[in-house]
Amino acid sequence: MNTVERWKQEKHPLDVIEDVKEYANEGLSFDEIEDRAGDGEWERLKWAGMYSHGKQRGYFMVRTKVPGGALRPEQAAVVGNVVDEYATAPEEYGGAQQNDRWGDAFVDITTRQDFQMHWIELEDMPAIWEKYDDVGLTTIQGCGDSARNVLGCPAAGLDHHEVFDAQPVIDAVSEFFTENREYANLPRKFKITITGCREDCAQSQINDVGLTPARKELDGEPYYGFHARVGGGLSDGPRMASPLDVFVRPEDAVEFCRAVAQVFKEVGDRHNRGVCRMRYLVEEMGPENFERAIRDRATVPLRSRGEDLTDGYTGDHVGVHEQRDDDLRYVGFNVVAGRMGGDELVEAARAANKYGTDDTTIRLATDQNFLITHVPEENVDDLLAEPFAADYQPDPGPFSRGAVGCTGSEFCNYGIIETKKRVKTWARELDNRIDTPDDLDVVRMHMSGCSASCAQPQIADIGFRGETVQVGDDENSANEEGDTIVEGMDVGLGGSLGVDNEFIDWVETAVPADAVIPALERLFATYADERRDGERFYEWCRRVDNDRLQTVMRRADANVSGGVAAND
Repeated sequence: MNTVERWKQEKHPLDVIEDVKEYANEGLSFDEIEDRAGDGEWERLKWAGMYSHGKQRGYFMVRTKVPGGALRPEQAAVVGNVVDEYATAPEEYGGAQQNDRWGDAFVDITTRQDFQMHWIELEDMPAIWEKYDDVGLTTIQGCGDSARNVLGCPAAGLDHHEVFDAQPVIDAVSEFFTENREYANLPRKFKITITGCREDCAQSQINDVGLTPARKELDGEPYYGFHARVGGGLSDGPRMASPLDVFVRPEDAVEFCRAVAQVFKEVGDRHNRGVCRMRYLVEEMGPENFERAIRDRATVPLRSRGEDLTDGYTGDHVGVHEQRDDDLRYVGFNVVAGRMGGDELVEAARAANKYGTDDTTIRLATDQNFLITHVPEENVDDLLAEPFAADYQPDPGPFSRGAVGCTGSEFCNYGIIETKKRVKTWARELDNRIDTPDDLDVVRMHMSGCSASCAQPQIADIGFRGETVQVGDDENSANEEGDTIVEGMDVGLGGSLGVDNEFIDWVETAVPADAVIPALERLFATYADERRDGERFYEWCRRVDNDRLQTVMRRADANVSGGVAAND
């Protein structure tokens, strides 16, 4: 049994929620908490949605779950107000000047349709939970080895490409797993996605469980439900999910997901944390045996597959789009790297109420953007003229539109490089420096600060994974060999989801950060010269040999240990 597993067995992780209230009431310091509960308490706090800021001891990142990304405006306003009140940096860490791009009191939209806020003190958690309880929000199991936030299409119930609205199923599955002690202590995190749309924007191919729309004749009548995939994931050892020979009725979706969790709970590896994820179990057992194990544990009949209704993959909903009711629009705002001010989120909620209808919602998307729905066509221009929208307009350049960044070294214990500021700066710079074809509306550029893949680099046109790099610099050396250690990254090309799904190839390793933009300029110039009619950038990268891609990216005067030239 590994150390984390031992901590989980010593005390049920959900018990930590009441402990937090007790610690806050008593005003305990970090050292006093550790003396009372042991160092395993920091792991268990993840079940409360709290990650300790290892680099800023005494503070937490707190994750708010938003099933399917769907929020009422009043819920979004509460999140924004909580950020403004509590997510503020102390003076010893620079206060309001600690971040020179976003200032203070900002919130991050994640690739799992969550909110993340930083600089939260444990003593403030009971008050935050009380505010959340009033509007039906929770942080519980936002982290930890249990069912995470359930993903869905951010345009559920709105779009013409939707087969049926799966949001009620998402809500039911989320409600079943949240605070369910029987399934809150799994071998590892458990990620579910459910969608009724044809475009699989909820990314079923890279989740532990993915339910996508399907049709089957039952009792002589067409019936709409789900097909299922299992065992997808990224990080080290990425794997595309395997389709099962299963048709799941919407009313059976909770029981199907429970049966999958039961298999994972009973058979999953609890010894080697590096291979505890469900994708390794599916690979080891084989999809057919894993399906058989699900059927053995399910209390409802699972019919064989019907007609698959997934057409492809749409990675974003940026722009102004018609809803099913032709008089209404939903507006997808572009939040580069997913970070915005808490006050801006409050203003977005206010504007949603002002310009929308009684049905208006705010939706979070897996590409770290957000939507405002149910906007009458005549109100769209006024909505876009609101001050909060100035930096998030729905007509960005292709690099800004496809930019995704993880938390990075600023707050994450595992982050090797800074990501958020770099992603935003690079996206804007690349939009200005590179002329892309008119029909190339998005270039997916995803940056993870380490190998954990929180920014999903393996499915991007261009993926980055944080590294440190030795750069030859005799005049300003950092060690006896005359090298300077700088932030850098591995560079991958050619990833996508959908009918032509494929993970990126890591084409270059250990590239200094300041060499990346010139290398991308050379790549896109060559792509423009060689592009076939309508060819996407990732398709060209797959067609071209990796050795040639390296040659295009590099210069003859490279002065780097293992990568692209540091100076261009």
